[in-house]
Amino acid sequence: MDIRKVKKLIELLEESGIAEIEIHEGEESVRISRGGSAPLPQTMVNVPPVDASSSLKTQLSTNENSSSGDYSNEGEVITAPMVGIFYSSPSPDQPPFVNKGQNIKIGDVLCIIEAMKIMNQIEADIDGKLVRILVENGDPVEYGQPLFVIAQS
Repeated sequence: MDIRKVKKLIELLEESGIAEIEIHEGEESVRISRGGSAPLPQTMVNVPPVDASSSLKTQLSTNENSSSGDYSNEGEVITAPMVGIFYSSPSPDQPPFVNKGQNIKIGDVLCIIEAMKIMNQIEADIDGKLVRILVENGDPVEYGQPLFVIAQS
């Protein structure tokens, strides 16, 4: 392999921020890596222990509520349009977007679902009265999971 090609590869590596590149040309090959042979930094996360029995009970009660919850006879069910984390308010120190018993109009923000670090506002698509809030603040939600029941007015 020509030394000019190797130098050009080194320049491209430095400009792009790529840590390592390997090129094969016929039977010849070259591997160029930045940072030498130092090990990559590791991130340590300290996770507090969870009481398995209480976690299991919570999970079972949540599953029972969602599986036995046919709320269509109470009103229109608003479901999660994506997988993410449910937030009932814009920030922890602010009041929730909506409360049980509140009248809702089309376009009112009901909650936020955080998906891939993006905060997605979920808006009402019907007018009515909020009958039920089916998830808690900070709960993970799945696509299609019931979030709210709104009785049409």
